[in-house]
Amino acid sequence: MVATKAGISIDRLGADLRALAEIGRAEDGGVYRMAFSEADMVGKSWLEEKMKDAGLETSRDGACNVIGKLRGTDPDAPALLVGSHIDTVPCAGILDGTLGVLTGLECLRVIVESGRTPACDIELVAFSDEEGRFGGMFGSQAFAGQITPDTIHSATDPGGVRLEDAMKEVGLDPWQALQARRDPKTVGGYLELHIEQGPVLSTAEEQVAVVDAITGLFKWSITFSGEPNHAGTTPMPLRRDAFMGVADFAHEIPRILDENGSDCSRATIGRVELTPGSPNTVPGEAVFTIDVRDTDETVMNELAGAIRKALAAIARRRGLRFTYHVESWIKPVACHPRLVEKVDAAAQAAGVRYRHMESGAAHDAQIMASVCPVAMIFVPSVDGKSHSPAEWTPYDDIEAGAKVMLGAIERLAFGES
Repeated sequence: MVATKAGISIDRLGADLRALAEIGRAEDGGVYRMAFSEADMVGKSWLEEKMKDAGLETSRDGACNVIGKLRGTDPDAPALLVGSHIDTVPCAGILDGTLGVLTGLECLRVIVESGRTPACDIELVAFSDEEGRFGGMFGSQAFAGQITPDTIHSATDPGGVRLEDAMKEVGLDPWQALQARRDPKTVGGYLELHIEQGPVLSTAEEQVAVVDAITGLFKWSITFSGEPNHAGTTPMPLRRDAFMGVADFAHEIPRILDENGSDCSRATIGRVELTPGSPNTVPGEAVFTIDVRDTDETVMNELAGAIRKALAAIARRRGLRFTYHVESWIKPVACHPRLVEKVDAAAQAAGVRYRHMESGAAHDAQIMASVCPVAMIFVPSVDGKSHSPAEWTPYDDIEAGAKVMLGAIERLAFGES
């Protein structure tokens, strides 16, 4: 029988959210729990204690993914994994991946308190560095066997801190991450609840989304190199202004998306750094980022080709040189039909207002899809706000999402209909 609304304690879940939000809280109201920072490690320890209090067996793998296990009746059956992440961007809100982890914890508490034993192990996982401080989804990529020695040796954060040094600073051996790979035969599926991080559900006044697919994305770091020169004595036609190359390219983005993209395509220049950076000097170098997303990898490849052509044309026209470095390429994935069906059935049974939709943000589920079938549940983000202290989801919507998650777990781990 599917658990009723009384099964989930929104008061207990809310208390957990508030408690974890204080770890890394700053005076500006934001949460600063970036991957492998001191606050991140304190948060991991806090979570482990909560897992133990809930009756779960706890462990950490070589990537410092925190895992809590509820044992099932069949030790040989592939485990059902539930999870997300608790690391944050700088000046973050209190939900993001954290809500998925703590909702999973609440669901497992309900199961333990009911006295029932699932047919398979259920594991709650908080993956390390989903926010990509070091360029990728380090924890889930390690779990999926997608990292190499070069990942550990060369990965740095935007401030130049090396992954290897950051892990050593908090007492971790970074090379142990190479041993975090999980045998896919031991994992039967993965469920993740997350805030939408967009305005669709909030605008439609719906409580839950069943996610059908997760966008792919690629990130490049691009450099235009020109010639620094005096701002007052260098005539405009004789300038090799690196920033003008960025400006030209920014104006090309709508055309590139119209001609080569789809309705799901997104492209963003998120950071620009100019050198020398003096008010009275023509910029000789401009380094900027481009983040491009779509749910179809063929479209992603077409957009990448169109971007390269645009950059080359601008460089020729402006007398510049350009180079680019691929920081990441994450393939889009479709959620597994069997798991989507279970989530959909749980949403119907819970009586919540819901829809199906695609995810425009990347998540650990995307990486986990290389290991096992995956499905995702979204809850609304008020006004679409995320990655800021203004990020919020009303408690009744959080409770609705938790009920759907619990129902999906029960259908998958207990064989309920």
